[in-house]
Amino acid sequence: MAYYLRERAQDIPAGTGIVNLDCYPAPDLVIEIAKTSLLDDLGTKRSLYEELGVTEYWVVDVQNVQIIAYAIAEQGSKRIQESQVFPGIAILEEALRRSREINQSQVGA
Repeated sequence: MAYYLRERAQDIPAGTGIVNLDCYPAPDLVIEIAKTSLLDDLGTKRSLYEELGVTEYWVVDVQNVQIIAYAIAEQGSKRIQESQVFPGIAILEEALRRSREINQSQVGA
């Protein structure tokens, strides 16, 4: 999943399905859901997003119920505990944990 946030959300025309990165900037946030692809998401895909210049890259580790987040700058990345583009990683991780114990409507509440 790729997201353009705040004022950059207006950069992409409504109804655009696949964003052509030759014409538009890289997204602010990319999220991969990893159940069987964790090593690929943390290695190969992270390198690709570094090259593209994505601002942040998150991997949702389904098996360990955690979000592994990286800030990307200067074609490199650094693991972060708190997002600069979409604060609340800890709350999202807690929601993931709770979703394994109680139903979705209770988690949302």
